[in-house]
Amino acid sequence: MAVKAKSQEQLFSQAEQMWDLKRLYTALATAKGKSLTPMEKLHLRGLLCGHGPAEIAKKLHKNLNGVESDLCNTVYHYVKSLLDKGHQKVENWRNISEWLEQAGYQTKPFSSLQHSTDVTLPVEALDGLVKIINNTNNSFTIEIHVRMIASLPYDSLRKMVPHSEDEGE
Repeated sequence: MAVKAKSQEQLFSQAEQMWDLKRLYTALATAKGKSLTPMEKLHLRGLLCGHGPAEIAKKLHKNLNGVESDLCNTVYHYVKSLLDKGHQKVENWRNISEWLEQAGYQTKPFSSLQHSTDVTLPVEALDGLVKIINNTNNSFTIEIHVRMIASLPYDSLRKMVPHSEDEGE
């Protein structure tokens, strides 16, 4: 079962925060010779959000081989045409976002979104981080998995962890 049209618009929506999609869609439509289909736009946004074909297929409830074939015959082809890279092979799906970034279509690198204090992430960005479990009697359990990375001086870390390996030296 494929994802419904309304929810497709919400999939990979964080691409709008990082990329000039309007300009990119227009440029790719010129390379294609007509407007991109909603599915082509969806696949492109998935790539621009850092998702590979397998993850895109999973989120769309589609066959991986079909998504890979669609990408090769559409998005990859249009991007290569747009950027005059017809002779180059798309060795990895990441090439597409790298080439488009080099061509100036990225407006805000993802790393700057991670350090911004005012970023709203769509629900799909929390996939795997937040788990909502429907319990009995109309109650829910929400599990939030958080990983925090902090830089601390080594001496401070040793004080916080009393049984460190180098203790006793």
